[in-house]
Amino acid sequence: MPINPPAYVLSVLHRLEHSGYQAYVVGGCVRDSLMGIEPSDWDVCSDATPEQMLAVFERRRIIPTGLKHGTITVRSKGHNVEVTTFRIDGSYSDNRHPDRVSFVAKLEEDLSRRDFTVNAMAYNPRSGLVDIFGGEKDLEGHTIRCVGEPDVRFHEDGLRILRALRFAARFQFDIEEKTSNSIRRNRNLLDNISVERVFKELQGILVARGAAGILAAFPEVVESFLPETRATFDSKAWKIKVFRIGAAPEESFPMRLAFLLHGLTPQQVKNTLVRLKSDNRTMRYVTTLLEELPKPLPITRGEMRKLIGRIGESMVRALLCAASILEGVEAVRASEQLLEETLATPPAYVLQNLAIDGQELMNLGVPAGPALGAVLQRLLNEVQEEKLPNEKGALVARSEELIRRQEA
Repeated sequence: MPINPPAYVLSVLHRLEHSGYQAYVVGGCVRDSLMGIEPSDWDVCSDATPEQMLAVFERRRIIPTGLKHGTITVRSKGHNVEVTTFRIDGSYSDNRHPDRVSFVAKLEEDLSRRDFTVNAMAYNPRSGLVDIFGGEKDLEGHTIRCVGEPDVRFHEDGLRILRALRFAARFQFDIEEKTSNSIRRNRNLLDNISVERVFKELQGILVARGAAGILAAFPEVVESFLPETRATFDSKAWKIKVFRIGAAPEESFPMRLAFLLHGLTPQQVKNTLVRLKSDNRTMRYVTTLLEELPKPLPITRGEMRKLIGRIGESMVRALLCAASILEGVEAVRASEQLLEETLATPPAYVLQNLAIDGQELMNLGVPAGPALGAVLQRLLNEVQEEKLPNEKGALVARSEELIRRQEA
């Protein structure tokens, strides 16, 4: 596939070349272009030092993103373009970040420090593709392979272990044997990675089309950062779990995460999500789904209204989707029909849906406090069960009857 940097990127390349420097687009934008995928961003590398780049782009808006590591952001035709000096990295004492970087004059040295061959290609419209590690061949062979020695790459940055799984899952690629063996051997390096970064990479893996295949192949890696799930790692249970993950909608990270944690106690689920520093929205989704799945599905409109009122319509739909994966489509078909029938009737899922409110009840003589809440809840339950129409006159009459009973 052709590589066609947009005009705002070409402007940056031309400005650097016109000033006497080398300039290439590099990394993921080259990989995606060769795969026929529209790049989400374009990164540029150059032999110009940060100081030289500041001079080259002095008339443009420049953001000194990371001068220490050789990176500036250039504002070009309304877009941001990151430009980084060719560099090599020093030692990685924390297995995550280089202790120092050294700027170099050769593109080949810069490419040699990168993680995987498919990410270690560069392109310039005049000189063409630079691919010294066989990245294009690995793209054609659907293969993730480390640049150089895998053990070295992973010890430099342990997060590359999860990045390898994410790329393989996203593109449905295989991970070549030497790289795979190194991933398993060095999985303990993930202990040095912040849980926030681990959680983000996990999200990228789970929403990918090839998530199930990668999880099935690397359970020991999952165990390294999710030890709570160790009990589910016998071959049969793990195969069932990853099948369910693959059957869940790709865009639903929370549902796939719930299936990954399925089988844990509610407290274990909560503790795991807190440890991973999950966002609150994901935590509510996962805990609610796993709490509701063991319960019988509604069989009457009244029960369905109460469920909608408790967890919301979108969560009910998620519950039915997850239940169909666990129990089969036919097992939930009646509940799906019931949901649509219930939604088509006048709604009374929560107190706010009632045709009467607390102030009106107080005007009828119900005191504020627990008694008021009890009457409102009773009215809601009877409307949900279709024992009482959601009409003000009927609700007022029923409220007066309940008040008389309380007074008696």
